[in-house]
Amino acid sequence: MRFRPCIDIHNGKVKQIVGGSLRDEEDSARTNFSSEMGAAHYAKLYKRDGLKGGHIILLNHAGSGYYESTRRQALMALGSYPGGMQIGGGITADNAKEYLEAGASHVIVTSYVFRGGALCRENLEKLAAAVGKEHIVLDLSCRKKDGAYYVVTDRWQKFTDMRIDRETLDRLAGYCDEFLIHGVDVEGKRSGMEEELVHMLGEWQGVMQGISVTYAGGIGSLEDLEQFRQISGERLDFTIGSALDLFGGEIPYETVIHI
Repeated sequence: MRFRPCIDIHNGKVKQIVGGSLRDEEDSARTNFSSEMGAAHYAKLYKRDGLKGGHIILLNHAGSGYYESTRRQALMALGSYPGGMQIGGGITADNAKEYLEAGASHVIVTSYVFRGGALCRENLEKLAAAVGKEHIVLDLSCRKKDGAYYVVTDRWQKFTDMRIDRETLDRLAGYCDEFLIHGVDVEGKRSGMEEELVHMLGEWQGVMQGISVTYAGGIGSLEDLEQFRQISGERLDFTIGSALDLFGGEIPYETVIHI
């Protein structure tokens, strides 16, 4: 169990948002925190503190008027911490290598490998051929529907038919080095984690060795973090965004980095 830092970039600025509020229309989102510091500032901080495997997420779509400014921020962060961070948002087999060459350790992908609400194995295989599975993180961020968790794509706006369960994780583990899973319905709300999801992921991780799973969403206090430790069996890595004091929250960054 280790802390994975994050740099979320929206409209050219480092932000923390309420995940379920993100909309492509007018590039809108409910914002918890907007930083005056650039993405490179945070990357340098994580490098100083020896934090590896964090993620940089571009929250604007490629057709957005803000996309290029968001992408510039991401590239500056990668350049400030070569090999130290992963990147996601608009990743395809055509551009993935470019981000690795810019300094990313891994590319994070969701929407490219899901088309029409279903897994597109062809695109997944193309991505693996382009950069190798050892450089791929599958983002299986999900929302609850009809009592189960389903992968959501396109900046968490569209449901797929892929249910998050042990069978799905077993099937996809051969295509990636890691999984990143946001509990989207609680992302940015500091209201507590998706306990059922964390428990299932922790149990699966206890059986499946050699692949990391990072959970994000809803950890809002040190008490929540202790509960996460217990429910996950200390088998999952974790991300804290809005609740971290770096981003206007109350959880001390200096405490979390030593967990």
